[in-house]
Amino acid sequence: MLRLALVTLAVGLGAGLAGIAIILVLDATAYLAFGHVPGSTSLLASIEQTPPWRRFVALVIAGVLGGVGWYLLRRSDPPIVSDEDAERGAKMPVVKTTLDGLLQMAVIGLGASTGRELAPRQMGALVGAWLSDRTGLSKEERRALVACGAGAGLAAVYNVPLGGAIFALEVLYIGMRVPVVVMAITSSAIAAMVGSLVVPDQPLFQLDRMEAPPQLYVWALIAGPLLGLGGAWFARSTAWLVAHRPRGRNIMWIMPLTFAAVGLAAWPLPQILGDGGPLTTTSFDAATPLILLAIAIGVKALATLGTFAAGAAGGTLTPSIAFGAALGALLGGIWNLYWPGAPIAAFAVVGAAAFLGSAIHAPISALVLTIEFTGQSFDFYVPMMIAVAASVFVGRMIERRHITGAF
Repeated sequence: MLRLALVTLAVGLGAGLAGIAIILVLDATAYLAFGHVPGSTSLLASIEQTPPWRRFVALVIAGVLGGVGWYLLRRSDPPIVSDEDAERGAKMPVVKTTLDGLLQMAVIGLGASTGRELAPRQMGALVGAWLSDRTGLSKEERRALVACGAGAGLAAVYNVPLGGAIFALEVLYIGMRVPVVVMAITSSAIAAMVGSLVVPDQPLFQLDRMEAPPQLYVWALIAGPLLGLGGAWFARSTAWLVAHRPRGRNIMWIMPLTFAAVGLAAWPLPQILGDGGPLTTTSFDAATPLILLAIAIGVKALATLGTFAAGAAGGTLTPSIAFGAALGALLGGIWNLYWPGAPIAAFAVVGAAAFLGSAIHAPISALVLTIEFTGQSFDFYVPMMIAVAASVFVGRMIERRHITGAF
């Protein structure tokens, strides 16, 4: 037990340090591309202040860097191993996993339309697997520590200690055994504390505290299933595209061309760039016209799916938050035409939680992460829970039908 406790502490520390390394890469490339300085202004504001030609050039560079980089990383054995496969016992190559994570963050920092949570998950899982293998822990202990390390990596880069722990237990380990719960909480807390050396000690999205009016509860019940359909479709689409991504040398020309197309689309729509944060910020702004928001959603969807289809590695968590927030704001704006009174940002917050819950098949993680991302109060818990429950129910029904052929 003492050995396990010490390794758990080391996993939290290692995941936090890995989170610092990859965040520094992300911040450096975002500064070079858009002049963005974390904490000074939002990424969307920095991108909007950047000349359109510079956005295009940044995306082309990202495409070339990603195409060549992933071709070199994937052309030989050993293969890059996911955190899920590592949890099942697969060995994670240290050098390749590290380079893959750093490459992901560099490409995202340059504006690629994919989530940034995959890299810290991989790096945290690598720390957990490496320490477990060298300290003689059992197979089950190793499995738990890999999941805890992945969750701790998430906690470190987003400053979401509780969200990281819940994500490790609900999505990765899929269990609530008391010892593993303690390990997940401990490692995520330490990783978030270490990561706070470079990650701002504040919610990812700065929102005023809002109240939840009665119409938001009714809207959550109606919109939840619709958002569940969207989340399930997004999850299945990205999984299929990743499974059928370009092999061999093709990636070196497909990715630059795809990213160039995204760069052209970002000329009039800068909010489609990045990991989803700019679109989420747009969604929280009540001044954004609904027609512009609808166009941005469609173009962002094409950009994100195209990025995965081109062979880029990345996550789906922050894109899911972005799509949910944008769809929530759009549907909420229409709702307000008939039953006004709720702020657009309130619909966006509830929509983000609902879409994410269906996309990752994890209602508790979706709730906790959305709360930590937005810093909202107790008033929002009930409408968020209603929307997430309806969304995940629909998502599960679709998944079950996809697997079994029947409800």
